[in-house]
Amino acid sequence: MNVPTLFRAFVLALVFFAPARAEDLRKRVGLDQLLGAQLPADALLKDESGADVRVGRFFGPRPLILTFVYFDCPMLCNEVTNAELRTLRALNLKLGQDYDVLTISIDPEDTPEKARARKARYLNRYDLPGADVGWHVLTGGAEASRRLAESVGFRYTYNKETRQFTHAAGLMVLTPDGKVARYFYGLSYPPRDVRLALTEASEGKLGSLTDQMLLFCYQYDPSTGRYTLAILNLVRVACVATVLALAAFIWKATRRDRPRAGPDPAFT
Repeated sequence: MNVPTLFRAFVLALVFFAPARAEDLRKRVGLDQLLGAQLPADALLKDESGADVRVGRFFGPRPLILTFVYFDCPMLCNEVTNAELRTLRALNLKLGQDYDVLTISIDPEDTPEKARARKARYLNRYDLPGADVGWHVLTGGAEASRRLAESVGFRYTYNKETRQFTHAAGLMVLTPDGKVARYFYGLSYPPRDVRLALTEASEGKLGSLTDQMLLFCYQYDPSTGRYTLAILNLVRVACVATVLALAAFIWKATRRDRPRAGPDPAFT
């Protein structure tokens, strides 16, 4: 077989097999919207000190921000965590008091020592108040981490040749009892949107009056993982405002056109 023939065979292989492999990868890797899904409370992991902990231990009065990473990730996990920390610094909420953060490793070879070192590195870089008690970096066995990831739609796969995980990028906001409330995709998590998601997840216990007003004007769009203008609510507000303005105009007009009583003829 000559060189041109080999080249054509190579091109044909790319044309026919590359899309198939890409499609197969899309089936195994992604972040599915499972709004309302419950994070298993009985899943057993280890905290940064090496102590065994059930995930349900972190359920309580505060909403949670959840991410899945692994510590030897060459790029994507670091970008996810950096973006997450930038967002947390801009939230104007108190980590450990208003909300907690769970970072769970998907690599069974990650250890509590690695988790502790990784957490310390990010805390030193970002100086995030409350992170020492409100941000929990957890590790565990392959079965536990995969069970947790699958429960919220986080799909990943492991490549034995490169010894790396292929996974999606994003974070999830959970209700205080561990149910998925919102998803945010990619490597950008707008602080306003995450704050609104935490406010919704807390069922109004978190956030200010301004946040409540913004939630009336904005609504979560599951297709984009973003908060967009709630057009229907704005139309309702505009209609009510129009009706009130018209009523005020009619009231003033009737008062202006009402004939004034003249002097009594008996006294003229």
